[in-house]
Amino acid sequence: MNIGGVPEYRFHPTRKWRFDFAWPENKIAMEVEGGVWTGGRHTRGSGFLKDCEKYNAAASLGWRVFRFTPIQVRRLEHVPVILEAIKSKDFYKSNYLTEEKKEFVNLQ
Repeated sequence: MNIGGVPEYRFHPTRKWRFDFAWPENKIAMEVEGGVWTGGRHTRGSGFLKDCEKYNAAASLGWRVFRFTPIQVRRLEHVPVILEAIKSKDFYKSNYLTEEKKEFVNLQ
C-alpha cells in the first residue's frame, strides 16, 4: 500500500540529514531502522548517538518522527500510524485552542 511520502527528504537547513520518508506539508517523517537483531548501524553506539542528534534536531524544528523496523513496514504497520498522524496534525495547526480542542486534550 502506498501512502505517499517523499523518499530521502532533506529536512535540515544546514545539515545533510534526510528522512527515509517525509510528509513535509505536515512535518511528519518516517524512519526505517534496520539491523535491529544484527547489530546494525542504528543499534551500535556511534550510529545510535548520531540518530539521537538527528531526531532531536528534527523535533526542535517541529517534526514528528515515527520509527519502524523493516518487518513492521513489510507488515504495513506504519500505514495506520502515519495516516492518523497526518489526520491529527490538522487538529493542532491553529495557534489557539478552541473549547472543543481543550476538551479533547484534557481527555487524553
